[in-house]
Amino acid sequence: MATDVAAAVGRPAIQIGNRVHYAYAEAPAHTLETIGRASDGYEFKLRRSAAVRYREMVAAAAQEGIFLVPLSAFRGVAEQKDLFFRISENRNQTKAERALTSAPAGYSEHHTGYAIDLGDGDNPSTHFSADFAKTAAFRWLERNAPRYSFELSFPPGNPQGVAYEPWHWRFTGDQESLETFFRVTRP
Repeated sequence: MATDVAAAVGRPAIQIGNRVHYAYAEAPAHTLETIGRASDGYEFKLRRSAAVRYREMVAAAAQEGIFLVPLSAFRGVAEQKDLFFRISENRNQTKAERALTSAPAGYSEHHTGYAIDLGDGDNPSTHFSADFAKTAAFRWLERNAPRYSFELSFPPGNPQGVAYEPWHWRFTGDQESLETFFRVTRP
């Protein structure tokens, strides 16, 4: 099925095992805005249109007692390359195993500046885990993220064959983001 999806959308893709990852251009630096910082000072960035809606979404969640935290956002191609190979080696994974949850450099939604990994500030043990789907933060996102033009990128059984990632969301609230992702979600 994954191969059929790649052919149907008519866009550059790479297949590793039965996972398909689409090619994405790296967002120009001048289009990115800082939305938060990690404890080590690393800046999480999104494109301006996504950053505005993200801040609105976080504020609305906070009013309901939900503490959404950014875990990852924009990643350039070089950073993705390091991440893909370093984690693969650290976890003693084959590239096909790694491709289940992480795209190779040049093929990550994070390159676009529209994708963000979110966590529940009250449940850090669920960060980057399928258990995030059991949190109040995830339930809030399921009900409310579409109001802010965010959607789950990799739901269970997605046609790309990528593992379910309840933490990985993408912004689809402007023309460019729709054009970036539309063919992926509706081949």
